[in-house]
Amino acid sequence: MMQQKKILLAVVIILGLGVLVFVLLNQSEDRQAKSIVEEFYLYEQDGAFSESWKLFHPKMEEKFNKGHYIQDRAHVFMNHFGVTTFSFELGSVKKVKDWVMEEGTEAIGEAFVVPVYKTYKGKYGNFTISQDVYATKVDGEWKILWDYNK
Repeated sequence: MMQQKKILLAVVIILGLGVLVFVLLNQSEDRQAKSIVEEFYLYEQDGAFSESWKLFHPKMEEKFNKGHYIQDRAHVFMNHFGVTTFSFELGSVKKVKDWVMEEGTEAIGEAFVVPVYKTYKGKYGNFTISQDVYATKVDGEWKILWDYNK
């Protein structure tokens, strides 16, 4: 009887530890995804567009070559909006399965969507742009994608 209680206790402890590890790993992925999105927008905020470009997923790199991206981002935000920087907030992270960046592209098995709210204060007044940003791992590194679905 005493032996059965010890075995049952050991099984409960092992199961509990397994659940704890699973929860911590999932929370860790959420935090990692949010962290890479934050890093991306900190670079963007500082005008370090070559650094933010390096965090793009290969599908995003296909859309923007590095030189064009750097010029375009600086031109649109600095010249057109008349701002030198912006503030941003990140929303709650949500895990998504089989997400497609745009019609006709291969689905990404697992990604994390992070809502981003960028606030600009410029010559045209104050305004906020909201955008869902996706993060996924490519060869063990977190990368950024934008949604191009219609």
